Amino acid sequence: MASPLTLLMPIIPGTDLTVLAATLAKSQTEIDQALTSIGTVHYARFLLLDRSTANLQPGGTPSDQLVLAVITEYDGSFQAYIGDFVAQIGQVFDALLHFVVGGQALIPVANNVAAFSAFVAANDASQHQPNQGLYQAYPQTVQQILAAF
Repeated sequence: MASPLTLLMPIIPGTDLTVLAATLAKSQTEIDQALTSIGTVHYARFLLLDRSTANLQPGGTPSDQLVLAVITEYDGSFQAYIGDFVAQIGQVFDALLHFVVGGQALIPVANNVAAFSAFVAANDASQHQPNQGLYQAYPQTVQQILAAF
């Protein structure tokens, strides 16, 4: 049974979107490799949102209403998943948290696992009403799916 995570992290006002986007782009290969090695992640993506636009799409103009989202579905417990994130891509979160409101206090995440876990739980829209639904088309874990191929 998969579990959802919809982490919404407000970006510090005045942050240059191009610098944030470049940091994400530079880390994408490392993120992909880490998520593959974790072996419990069904899907994952980082997404930049702009609360100042009706469709939440970031535009070419500066905005002080940016949010960085991490949207994923994973197998296992929340604590195990956060532990895997810290172990595998903690340094990526260290780089990204420089842009996040309150993020500096969590860096490095490897030394602040409990605080990082609490931050993720508090900002995980999937764990708060009314956003707790998740449709699943199949009951298999990632490992069961991979073993079938």
